Amino acid sequence: MTDRLVYWAYALGWAVLKHLPEPVARGLFDRLADYAWRRRGKRVLQLEANLRRVRPELDEAAMRSLSRAGMRSYLRYWMESFRLPVWSRARVARDVRVEGFENLRGPMEAGRGAVITLPHMGNWDLAGTWVAQQGYPFTTVAERLKPERLFDRFVEFREGQGMEVLALTGGSVNVIGTLARRLREGRLVCLVGDRDLSEAGIGVSFFGEATRMPAGPAALCQRTGAALLPVTLWYDGPVLRARIHPEVLVPEEGDRTERTRAMTQEMADVWERGIREHPQDWHMLQKFWLADLPVRETVKTPSAVREEAAPEAAPEPAAEASGS
Repeated sequence: MTDRLVYWAYALGWAVLKHLPEPVARGLFDRLADYAWRRRGKRVLQLEANLRRVRPELDEAAMRSLSRAGMRSYLRYWMESFRLPVWSRARVARDVRVEGFENLRGPMEAGRGAVITLPHMGNWDLAGTWVAQQGYPFTTVAERLKPERLFDRFVEFREGQGMEVLALTGGSVNVIGTLARRLREGRLVCLVGDRDLSEAGIGVSFFGEATRMPAGPAALCQRTGAALLPVTLWYDGPVLRARIHPEVLVPEEGDRTERTRAMTQEMADVWERGIREHPQDWHMLQKFWLADLPVRETVKTPSAVREEAAPEAAPEPAAEASGS
């Protein structure tokens, strides 16, 4: 689709879908998900390729069933996000259940600040709204989208939910510096961190294969003393569940880049366990493992990884739902 059509498709979603009865909206998006799944476009095929790493024991029929559930979960994210601006506080409180909230409350009340990091699971916008409503507004990072009006709409939407949104590129603000200042002020930063957009991420093992993840979350916590808290999300019927895992501690040994690598790997291990338990709610429709990516520069060694590596941004709303 052209940039203009993409913008108006999303504008229509925000304008119309929030007014539909809940069963109608949910049924519509389930049908859209099933349509995309049946077309077996490149996004659906990539989702299945990724899920085979997560559940290699599944036969072809079981994998197709899992990928269909995955597409329904992914479209549910969009349906809820389009409707979220009109959800009441009571609705958010009813439909979100969080385990381990004490792991966040502790460092925040101590004035340390915290970095919440999560993979592309469940509905991170809904989870972020819940966190903000608990009295913890936060700063996050978003990839600059085209057309520019679409990016502005996403920023407006997220800021309306209690988030400060920094553009990953093209802005006048130093992203890493701003995030570090927020943390030193004892505030909260939330980053989606399973996918490396910079191509300068740190190498980790994920489901037994090599990939890259952003070094930013671990580096920021070392730089500021903030707590690094991995989170996993999944759907449980009508409820979105979240688990705030215990803090990933800074290792006592090694130089800064070695500590960053160890912390990033520990974070990845937490996400791996969560995704294995709820694979249908991991919305990874892009190439993710190094084996699937074009040949590029070899993953940087620990000594070459810069502390300033950019954090992950919120996902791009490309035409993934079409399955094309």
